[in-house]
Amino acid sequence: MENGLGEDTTVHWHGIRLPNAMDGVPGLTQPPIKPGESFVYEFTPPDAGTFWYHPHADSLVQMGRGLAGALIVEETEPLAADRDVLWVLQDWRLSGDKQIAAGFGSAMDAAMSGRVGNAVTINGTAPANQPVRAGERVRLRLANASLARIVALRFEGHRPVIVAIDGQPCDPHEPEDGRLVLAPAMRTDVVIDMQGDPGSRHDVIDDFYDGLAYPLTTLAYDTAPPLREHPLDAPLALRRNPLPEPDLTRTNRQQILLQGGMMGGGKLAGVGGMMGMSMPGMNGGAAWAVNGISITGDGHAGMAPQFTIERGATCHLIVRNETAWWHPMHVHGFSLLVLSRNGAPVPHRQWQDTVLLAPKDTVECAFVADNPGDWMLHCHVADHQMAGLMTLFRVT
Repeated sequence: MENGLGEDTTVHWHGIRLPNAMDGVPGLTQPPIKPGESFVYEFTPPDAGTFWYHPHADSLVQMGRGLAGALIVEETEPLAADRDVLWVLQDWRLSGDKQIAAGFGSAMDAAMSGRVGNAVTINGTAPANQPVRAGERVRLRLANASLARIVALRFEGHRPVIVAIDGQPCDPHEPEDGRLVLAPAMRTDVVIDMQGDPGSRHDVIDDFYDGLAYPLTTLAYDTAPPLREHPLDAPLALRRNPLPEPDLTRTNRQQILLQGGMMGGGKLAGVGGMMGMSMPGMNGGAAWAVNGISITGDGHAGMAPQFTIERGATCHLIVRNETAWWHPMHVHGFSLLVLSRNGAPVPHRQWQDTVLLAPKDTVECAFVADNPGDWMLHCHVADHQMAGLMTLFRVT
């Protein structure tokens, strides 16, 4: 990878279980790549699925200006579908002249919901109609590469079936309430049998934010007769990737508390005295903490791990969101088996590298610490990460 920017950068291969030295965290796993210099990333992805890559240096600005891409690792036995379609979703905060607005890293974004934009694109372009044909089966790979926007997609008149989350196959199932919720960094693979009438049109609505629903795009059916009379009779389950199975009878139990952020009255929640008198998140300062400790920016050399775990042990990770805001928490180097949310078991055997926590949620996960090194764990709302919602753990 050659750095053609005027500043340091790296590449983080999001969701891929790779050697620590290839993980792309400046100061932690490699020196930053200076302008005009290059770095060779070399690894063999162990898992098939939908992944992506992005910088992990000056993350907020570099991702916010579009530095991100999808990385698809194909299965040896692909799913039976007529088409394999990718939608990389990004949003942009545009000024009146349709340029990317200045003001990255504002204190308000840092301490609240992050830099949510006012324009959404699919694969980097303004969403046009999506041409489909009656009777076809489409595998749709959705990836949210936004800085902060959470989406909840409703496919009017259709019933998408989730077959993989964050690149990892799950038990095929329809989403709760028919809405596909993707926070920043999350990916979902769905299968949709196009059962609409030839010539019909069906909106895809994003209605995550109360009172702000909008049509993201429209499924526009060709007038041709259906490709087949009945939906394709082929299994939807993908072959599982070679993830080590957690041993829940013998675990290393770790708790992560997410703290901070703005509440009413301009007060920082849950982190007493951390701020002094300044506005939280101002001038790159801290607005958030993990277990009372804030690591701001993209991290740095010499960071102390939050916890250390022996190689091969099962980590039982409990993440508690003590804040009033949503946080997609991303773990580097591993996929997490999501066990429970607020005490209720999570069905469908879902493995995720980015787990969304609503305000006050508690989520329990487990993974086998089979990959040695220092690994980041952070919120993927870029403003939150830069303002302190980041930690790391060590596997020895």
